[in-house]
Amino acid sequence: MGKHVKKVREKYRQTKKTSLLVYLILRVLVIICMVLEILRGDLHNAFLCLLSLILFVIPVLIEDKFKIGIPSVLEIIIYLFIFSAEILGEINNFYGNIPYWDTILHTLNGFLAAGVGFSLIDLLNENSKNIKLSPVFVAIVAFCFSMTIGVLWEFFEYGADKYLNLDMQKDRIVTKISTVELDPKKDNNAIVINDIKETQIITKDGPIIIDGGYLDIGINDTMKDLIVNFIGAICFSFFGYLYIENRKKYKFVTNFIPVKNT
Repeated sequence: MGKHVKKVREKYRQTKKTSLLVYLILRVLVIICMVLEILRGDLHNAFLCLLSLILFVIPVLIEDKFKIGIPSVLEIIIYLFIFSAEILGEINNFYGNIPYWDTILHTLNGFLAAGVGFSLIDLLNENSKNIKLSPVFVAIVAFCFSMTIGVLWEFFEYGADKYLNLDMQKDRIVTKISTVELDPKKDNNAIVINDIKETQIITKDGPIIIDGGYLDIGINDTMKDLIVNFIGAICFSFFGYLYIENRKKYKFVTNFIPVKNT
C-alpha cells in the first residue's frame, strides 16, 4: 500500500492540490480523534477512526489500480462524506443531535452512487462501436445501480442490528400502529391503535417503560433511507440524461462521474 500511496501522492501534488489539501486536513483531524478515543479507552470509536483512515485511501488506490480518473470535486465530496458519516455522525453523534443529518447523507449517497453507475455504462457506450445505448436507458441503469447500492446498505444495517446487537436502523417512537396481529378473529383485518401514550416491555429483570408511544424498531428509518436514496438517484439520473443529450451545455455533470484515464 505504501508504494501506491507514494505514487499517487506525487500525482496529486501536480494535478489535485485542492483535494490533497482536504485529504490531509481530514486525515489529521481523524488521527487526533483516534488518539483522544484511545486515551479515553473507547476502542470502538478508535476502530471507526482507523476505518475512516483506510476508506480515505481507497479512492487513490482505485485510481492507480484501475487507471480511473476521479474528478477533484467528486473526490472532495467522498472525503467529506466519509468524515461526516463516521467521525461526525457516529463518534460525535450528529445522527442523534442534528435533525436530518442521516437523511442528508443518504440522499447524497444516492446521488453519488448514481454517478458511479452512470459512468460505468457511459464509458461502455462511448467506447464501443457496436453498442449505442439511448440516453434514457443509461439514466435508468444509473438509477437502478444507485438503488441497488442503497438496498445492499440497508441489508448490511439489518444484519449488524440483528447479529451484532447494534442500532444502525435507528429506532423511533411512534404514536400509531396498524397490525393484523391484534385482530381477535384472525381474519387478516388490520387493527389501528391511535394516540399511544406509553408502552411497557416486561422482561425477567422487570418492566421497561417507553414513554411517549410505541417503539418502532427500524422500519421507518429503513424506508426513509430508501426514499431519500431514490430522490438522490433520480436527481443525478435526470442530469445524466441531459448530459448525454448535450455534453457541452451540461458539462458540470463531469464533476461527479469517474472517467477512464487516457
